[in-house]
Amino acid sequence: MTVPRILLVCLGNICRSPLAEAALRAAAAREGVEIEVDSAGTGAWHVGKAPDPRAQATARAHGIDIAHYRGRQVTAADFRCFTHILALDDDNLRDLRRIAPADATARLWLLMDHAPGREGQAVADPYYGNAAGFETTWADVSAAAAGLVNSLR
Repeated sequence: MTVPRILLVCLGNICRSPLAEAALRAAAAREGVEIEVDSAGTGAWHVGKAPDPRAQATARAHGIDIAHYRGRQVTAADFRCFTHILALDDDNLRDLRRIAPADATARLWLLMDHAPGREGQAVADPYYGNAAGFETTWADVSAAAAGLVNSLR
């Protein structure tokens, strides 16, 4: 069986998608599900930068260190090497569909489609808010990660 390769995508890859990557890694480890996970942004503003300090603090509060993560932008190769590309909101899903190469093999959808009762919804974007917003984002991505891992079992 092929190991699922999952890419989580938001706009800048310093808030939501690193938290989603961390939550998905943790959920898969807890359930003993083998996956490969990465995150990226559709924009290039934060390439090479560490996650937002508030995202790092939130992950740390849940026992996960994401300080070593670095922002990167989605590439054409991602659409071929990942089996699933999960956008964290409709705008990024639309951008992914627009930039997907003709030979793309990855399945595209929203991350929250994996959180029962939250299908079609966006992950809360905490960037312009305070630390509490990052906890809301953590709750969103954790719920979706649990649902996704359950579907991969």
